[in-house]
Amino acid sequence: MQSFIGKFLKLESAGGITLLATSALALIFANSFLSPYYFELLNTPVVVQFGEQGIAKPFLLWVNDGLMAVFFVLVGLEVKREIVLGSLSSYQQAILPVLAALGGMVVPALVFTFFNFNDPVAMEGWAIPMATDIAFALGIMALLGKRVPLPLKIFLLALAIIDDLGAIIVIALFFAHGLSTEAMLGAGLSVIILIIMNRMRISALCAYLFVGMVLWICVLKSGVHATLAGVILGFTIPITAKDGSSPLESLEHALNPWSAFFILPIFAFANAGVPLGGVNLETLSGALPLGIMLGLLIGKPLGVFSFCFIAIKLKIAKLPLLVNLKHIFAVSVLCGIGFTMSMFLSGLAFENAGESINTLSRIGILLGSTISAVLGLVLLRASTNTSSAVAQKNI
Repeated sequence: MQSFIGKFLKLESAGGITLLATSALALIFANSFLSPYYFELLNTPVVVQFGEQGIAKPFLLWVNDGLMAVFFVLVGLEVKREIVLGSLSSYQQAILPVLAALGGMVVPALVFTFFNFNDPVAMEGWAIPMATDIAFALGIMALLGKRVPLPLKIFLLALAIIDDLGAIIVIALFFAHGLSTEAMLGAGLSVIILIIMNRMRISALCAYLFVGMVLWICVLKSGVHATLAGVILGFTIPITAKDGSSPLESLEHALNPWSAFFILPIFAFANAGVPLGGVNLETLSGALPLGIMLGLLIGKPLGVFSFCFIAIKLKIAKLPLLVNLKHIFAVSVLCGIGFTMSMFLSGLAFENAGESINTLSRIGILLGSTISAVLGLVLLRASTNTSSAVAQKNI
């Protein structure tokens, strides 16, 4: 288990660096002579047709609804593994990251609301600063190498996974539009089949993936966001099959590199290309970008750290081994790196609100995430001093 976590953390860290590179490339494309080609690519229609039935979407939506559904399969697998076998498998292990994630969702939403409660259109984005980008956060941690205690990395991993679960619940409850009864029935039948296969502990991943594809199409057509199909599929993959193999582990190992080095970078490239022409201090001080930026930069660390601090002082939870409150505060600032998940929630919230509000939202995300990354790195470097490294070596 420890070996798997080590490999996973290294992969996510490397993925964070790839994300940074593709995001920078998107910004260059969107603000150079390549801009027309970049936006033409995003708006290129892609059609998949089977007889009279078909799905027609621009390339950008295929990335956000299709590729991200695959990413959410991985999220479902990770959440299930951590709940059953990992850092969320016991009350003592789970309570601190659960409370930290809860604070990190509630307080940023309140900060955003404080700035935008008078604007009903902007208020659609209340969930944007709730999310944490685990790949970026772990990528920043990786810059400090072995100075960062492994239990602190596991704490961040568990917190971010619960954070993702919270985002999934928000998507399910608040971003469903024009529900189709027929498609919902098809989705329900697909879920029942997946549950039966799980109970029978069938090991053939191709069978799960086929039913999962049908589920994705039904959910896409139903009005519920299609990425939820990925989460459901992830939850229904058995940890141990009848023949003793682990379909969950096999699929997780197969998807991890694709997620880190293909799916999320393409998502970042497609969504981080913000035209910066006309952006000035007046634009940046608007309620929407300010609410998102401060939600990530202040709301996230305030929520994560205060909930942890209170839980520890009330003896509801304990600090992990080799971890102190300075470490927790530094990590709480790193949690302000929303980026991919915040971009994803922004796309859902402002899907029909126009390009200008989408641009303002993404500027707020980029600013809040960038400042959180730099500040988090400085604080983490300061908190992981020589004495902590010596203590870790002695233990």
